[in-house]
Amino acid sequence: MTPNPDGSLTENVLYNFTRPDGRYPLAGVILDPAGNVYGTTSEGGDLRCNHPFGCGVVFKLKPNSDGTWTESVLYRFAGGADGRQPQADLILDAAGNLYGTTLLGGSAQCNGCGVIFRLTPNPNGTWTESVLHTFKGRLAAYPYVGLVFDKAGNLYGTTNSGGPVNGGVVFKMTPQSDGSWAYRVLHIFHGNPASGPLGSVILDKAGNLYGTTAGCGSFQECQGVVFEITP
Repeated sequence: MTPNPDGSLTENVLYNFTRPDGRYPLAGVILDPAGNVYGTTSEGGDLRCNHPFGCGVVFKLKPNSDGTWTESVLYRFAGGADGRQPQADLILDAAGNLYGTTLLGGSAQCNGCGVIFRLTPNPNGTWTESVLHTFKGRLAAYPYVGLVFDKAGNLYGTTNSGGPVNGGVVFKMTPQSDGSWAYRVLHIFHGNPASGPLGSVILDKAGNLYGTTAGCGSFQECQGVVFEITP
């Protein structure tokens, strides 16, 4: 939206997706310090993947001097171990790496319960995807939303399902000295008093996590809750 002198706003369409370069962006976008825009589409991209409309992409929009924008596809998900259907916001680290989640894909054990991924920029302008964690259903599955960093570089997020009563979890990812990441479940939702987180979490200065769940378990009538997890 561009502000006008009278205080109103004018909409400007920066880019129209055409399926090979993306389809159905369900998440928001983020900006880097140079003013480039990054985001995901839940479909489109590689039409050879195991979904008739494509498995989704990560894209970049670069502003041009004439006011137009140029889109480039940074990564096309193939729908297998690399993930499928990203529908959450991305985050950037100080080195320019992108982090996100896919709702599906990953492990064949649960027909694809989602992954946590990182995209790393290469000197030649391409990007390399690394899967940091694959969800396997029983313990955690289906991360609907994106991730958050703390000051130490750890990642936090939620899954909508998994756990003893399939109520979802809050998890933490810790970077290791060898470049790998350690996955840890911080909290399992048991349905009493909360289950089914569909939103991301936020951190306060003391390291407490805050978020919401959509439900309270299979046998409870509930309109959702706001929760706090204290270390």
